[in-house]
Amino acid sequence: MKEISRKHILVTGGAGFLGSHLCERLVAQGHDVLCVDNFYTGAKDNIAHLLDCANFELMRHDVTFPLYVEVDEIYNLACPASPIHYQHDPVQTTKTSVHGAINMLGLAKRVKAKIFQASTSEVYGDARVHPQTEDYWGHVNPIGPRSCYDEGKRCAETLFTDYRRQHGLEIRIARIFNTYGPRMHPADGRVVSNFVMQALSGEPLTVYGDGSQTRSFCYVDDMIDAFIRFMNLISSPDGPVNLGNPFEISMRQIAEQIVEITNSSSVIEYRPLPIDDPWHRQPDITRATKLLAWKPMTPLHEGLAKTVRYFAKMLRFPEETALGQRRPGLAPWPQDRP
Repeated sequence: MKEISRKHILVTGGAGFLGSHLCERLVAQGHDVLCVDNFYTGAKDNIAHLLDCANFELMRHDVTFPLYVEVDEIYNLACPASPIHYQHDPVQTTKTSVHGAINMLGLAKRVKAKIFQASTSEVYGDARVHPQTEDYWGHVNPIGPRSCYDEGKRCAETLFTDYRRQHGLEIRIARIFNTYGPRMHPADGRVVSNFVMQALSGEPLTVYGDGSQTRSFCYVDDMIDAFIRFMNLISSPDGPVNLGNPFEISMRQIAEQIVEITNSSSVIEYRPLPIDDPWHRQPDITRATKLLAWKPMTPLHEGLAKTVRYFAKMLRFPEETALGQRRPGLAPWPQDRP
């Protein structure tokens, strides 16, 4: 990618998992970054290392209320993304997606900023098309327990698209598929964080259904690379773009990989499948590959090992963990193997 000039960039949800990695990358590129978060699921620890940077600013703010700042670009990432968190207060989840989109779009219109919407593969619901392409309209239950998130994000896509049609706004809509890596919330209920925490603690790995349902996992560094490439496009593409890793794996297989990486004694425990849980989730990233000259580069095993290191340190396993060594009696990390 070509070197880019210094910009004033707003990242909503900037203290969250994806937001903190995005802020870190933008700060490193020399941009002035305003991180906005209400800390519902975000954490100050995620961006603590940026607080002393002259080109980073943190603001506590809820995007359901208007924000008046001067910026060149807006990344709208504000919204809880795990089922446990977004179902805890479903009305607020919908408000964050819809009112948040309206407020950020209004800001972008006023200051003539480019704006990026972090949408989700959940807009496809329990997909009847596999893998999912951007022209698929989805199969979503509008009144189910997941609908606050699914329909909130679908409505946000509508708002973004209509602001482009009506006001000529420069928009970017990214449909983000499962992403994992350091700074995931340890209690977010998502597959990778759940399995890693359970494996490190020696607890059973809870697999829902028979474990044959599939997901596709993209390492966070690859996803952030896609975000920035997408924003740096000269003009808005015609419609949303899928961002994710097309490599598909079953829940049982990823549980087995995490047990192997951690050399855990944990067993796999099967539980009933939650309501409206999608059976398959795999992105077709043809558009992203053509538009962004991008594809995920981090192998799953390597990304999982990095994620395990992060959670091991969080759980305060012996200090040798931070030195890249394993606890006594456990197998070496994958990258340490001959």
